[in-house]
Amino acid sequence: MNEPLAERVRPKSLEGYMSQSHLVGPAGVLTKQIKAGIIPSIILWGPPGTGKTTLANIIATQTERPFYALSAINSGVKEVREVIEKAKQSGGLFTTKNPLLFIDEIHRFSKSQQDSLLAAVEKGWVTLIGATTENPSFEVNAALLSRCQVYTLKAFEKSDLEALLNNAIKIDPWLQEKEITLKETNALFRASGGDARKLLNIFEFLITQNPDKKVVITDEFVTSNTQNNTAFYDKSGEQHYDIVSAFIKSIRGSDPNAAVYWLARMIVGGEDVKFVARRMVILASEDIGNANPTALVLANTCFQSVHTIGHPEARIILSQCAVYLATSPKSNSSYLAINEAIAAVKETGDLQVPLALRNAPTKLMKELGYGDSYQYSHNGPNAFIAQEFLPEALSGTVFYKPGDNPREKSSRDFLKNRWKDRYGY
Repeated sequence: MNEPLAERVRPKSLEGYMSQSHLVGPAGVLTKQIKAGIIPSIILWGPPGTGKTTLANIIATQTERPFYALSAINSGVKEVREVIEKAKQSGGLFTTKNPLLFIDEIHRFSKSQQDSLLAAVEKGWVTLIGATTENPSFEVNAALLSRCQVYTLKAFEKSDLEALLNNAIKIDPWLQEKEITLKETNALFRASGGDARKLLNIFEFLITQNPDKKVVITDEFVTSNTQNNTAFYDKSGEQHYDIVSAFIKSIRGSDPNAAVYWLARMIVGGEDVKFVARRMVILASEDIGNANPTALVLANTCFQSVHTIGHPEARIILSQCAVYLATSPKSNSSYLAINEAIAAVKETGDLQVPLALRNAPTKLMKELGYGDSYQYSHNGPNAFIAQEFLPEALSGTVFYKPGDNPREKSSRDFLKNRWKDRYGY
């Protein structure tokens, strides 16, 4: 039993694949492509342990294609070129059986490494399947990304994880020798962080801790056996998400001490400095916004700086930005405003643009009244003229509600002075 449980129960076909029905269900896009035998280059994006590697293997098996696999952690341009050369010998241009090249954690490839894939993908020497836990829009070169379809794998639900465990108990010969009862599973699911591979590894470890034939899984049993067996910081696992969540929540909660502590945890753990800086750019707008507009400027400057500087000096820039954001006044009014506006668009549909606001580049449009009643705001006192800018069905709707901070109180006064009672400011 040298092979881990996660490998022993890894599904070999779509029928045994127990999640991601939007991709591999009866009407899933990958199901249709596999049946047709025509597979485009693909980026599989999703949390750790959601079946990206398994899916790549199934695609290769069911389309009967040569399969080559590389890990971005221990492969460079040399290894990529060697595999591409082998692939060119086993497949070819314009054949339906050209080889599949699977690259795990493709976001860790440098620009030059990603560039080395371009010709092979473009000329059809290989069909690329890249797996990433990071947003490919940020981490995959635009040129390579434009040649791939991006498919998102969803995080497992509790029901998915329960089904996974029950299936393992049912089909694995070693587990079949035991009488296993899943009495409680919350602690087990928390320990795995929703990562199916980690869940099965922890589950196997727990079973080995009980030599008896009968094994009852309880939260207490799981906690007592796993609390001293977690990694310090796993960049691709549960703590990656938990620690950055703690970091962001500490800044949002205006605690610079906690913010720099969680920042230190990420730095010591080898986290990508651009990932940390990018999260602070988002926070600067989402949680500080117009309470202190300079926060977004500083956060964006931080992102550009750490990209240029790199380790180890980037830690200083990240710390400065984190402390500044933590000690800034907070407002999520802009974040809430766009969410409410999007909800209104989804509810009301494609409302017509008022005639006064429409563009009138042609004579016909002018004759139809486009832009007729629009009043140029700069012609009014203080560059303002009260007129309707929303569709009639949404007239008077308030999306932006200024926060309770000095900067936005000034914005509220400005709006009240201009709009009087129309928006209730």
